[in-house]
Amino acid sequence: MAGDPIAVIVAVIVSAAGAVAATDLPPQVKDGANSVAAAAEDTGRPLQKQLDDLLGTLPAPAADVAHTALDNAATAVEDAAEPMLPPKPAEPAKPETAPVADVPVPGAAAISTTPDTTATPSAFAPSAFPTNAGSVQFGGLTYSLGQITNQTAFMPAAEALRRALFPGLPATFTGVSLSPIGAITAFVPWLTRAGSICSGVKAPTIAALYAAENGFRHGPTSPVSVSGARGPGQFMPATWRTYGKDADGDGVVDINGIADSVMASGNLLCDINSQVEKWKSAGLVKGDSLDLTIAGYNAGAGAVLKSGGMPSGTPDYENQTKPYVAKIRATEMQFAAILTPFAGTDIAGIGGRAVQLAMDYLGLPYVWGGGNINGPSGGGFDCSGLTSYAVYKGSGGAVTLPRTSETQWGVGTEIPLSTAQPGDLLFGNWQAGGPGHVAIYIGNGQMVHAPTTGDVVRVAPVFDGMKARRVL
Repeated sequence: MAGDPIAVIVAVIVSAAGAVAATDLPPQVKDGANSVAAAAEDTGRPLQKQLDDLLGTLPAPAADVAHTALDNAATAVEDAAEPMLPPKPAEPAKPETAPVADVPVPGAAAISTTPDTTATPSAFAPSAFPTNAGSVQFGGLTYSLGQITNQTAFMPAAEALRRALFPGLPATFTGVSLSPIGAITAFVPWLTRAGSICSGVKAPTIAALYAAENGFRHGPTSPVSVSGARGPGQFMPATWRTYGKDADGDGVVDINGIADSVMASGNLLCDINSQVEKWKSAGLVKGDSLDLTIAGYNAGAGAVLKSGGMPSGTPDYENQTKPYVAKIRATEMQFAAILTPFAGTDIAGIGGRAVQLAMDYLGLPYVWGGGNINGPSGGGFDCSGLTSYAVYKGSGGAVTLPRTSETQWGVGTEIPLSTAQPGDLLFGNWQAGGPGHVAIYIGNGQMVHAPTTGDVVRVAPVFDGMKARRVL
């Protein structure tokens, strides 16, 4: 890992705080930004030492994986930080490279060889920020804006700090190109189903692929790539004609829908995987089967056969397909961790909606007294603020909880913890006046909650001694 990643994170935060100070945002937002920047400077060096110590304990193969994961995480944090910073000088235009024709292969049509790079517009355009901030200082060192925006080593803590600075921006999962965390909950049942079609391609891989393809964006307004690929799976029209089916039985084959797209991707990936295995057995291709399957999704299975393995030798393959495969493989385990709480869980209905709404704010800082039915306040949520918001919005405004965990205990009906369903409230930290903590049950022994000062909204195992109430 090059450079001093934590110092650079702090530099980005300080630069962002300076940008906030130059805007017309409310004073409380500016004060919050300055507080976060100060806290980041105070903790930067200890965090760097912890990271160095951790990586130093890993064996070489695991350390390589960790470095790769950090490098991939950098891409998303850079994208998130860029709108906060003064604009960089424009680079000279580069000549376009003509696409290389693919080799047609039965049962494995190519998706898009040019993934969509359209970023979600930021509420804070670069033009709103000062253009005279040429550098920032941290720890006695000076960082140019170019160094800040081109570093390749960040860590997930930066996302929580970004959310504290800009609580109105959509939730993102650091390491996965601006993907809304809450959006994945609607995909979970179909990711699980698609991940069981064949043994060679599992749900975390498909989830990581969908994050890379279109950031789980779906519906009629989801972006269309420059090459015409559409929907959350970024299907080209010809491929969709082969694989698009009415997976959810709603009478529509919807390229922009969740169910139809995910199941089409699962079937296509499994077809490519099967073809790759046959080619390997025949000695026609070499390499990791899953790597080659993912490459086939991006560049077409014919490109795998043509190259005898990982597509290579052209700018498209070297600069697009190979990084695409590496990014998906590096983020699989992160998605495996996200999907684990949902294993065997039905997250449909009002309760599932409440879970999704709470998951939208993963990484948002805990703020005592923060949050209400309208969302976070003061830059974050406390435990009962999060449950108030998720239950109110999840129920369409039908259920309004009292503001504290003690008073929320009086709403609904107590149920055995063993029968809890997604969206039920869990209460713990019992004191004389009642529960001191409240969370939202996800399923599979997991909950989403705002733990305590200094922490962030997160998924965690259900605590010992917790009790459940059904309020939805």
